[in-house]
Amino acid sequence: MFISIGKKPTVWKVAVTAAFIAALASAPLAIAQEHEHGSDDASAKEVTGEVVDMMCYVDHNAVGEKHGQSCGAKCIKGGGPVGIVSDGKAYLVVGEHKPINDQLAEYCGKSITVKGKLAERGGIAMLENVEIVNK
Repeated sequence: MFISIGKKPTVWKVAVTAAFIAALASAPLAIAQEHEHGSDDASAKEVTGEVVDMMCYVDHNAVGEKHGQSCGAKCIKGGGPVGIVSDGKAYLVVGEHKPINDQLAEYCGKSITVKGKLAERGGIAMLENVEIVNK
């Protein structure tokens, strides 16, 4: 065991301590850079489909303009998850790490085209950083 009571730290100890502190300080920056915030070309996807309130869609297959403009838009404006259904596949739709319910509520039950970064895990598909391409 190394004990240095009453002795001045050696250059070696100071250098090792400084390197360790620098590594700890820079670790969060390296991790943050791994997580992409923009859409890269490899995972960018454009989807055309019906905007749905995901709660009603998953629970009782509520689709169509009649449901969308009565119940669906209210649920989306209230903060419920919003999605888009295209060719039988449902995508959860979010902005850049936040909901975009305010922009999509008026289109509930209608068909639009959106573009975003596709991510899939555990059977759930999500489009993030979504932009509305065609209303």
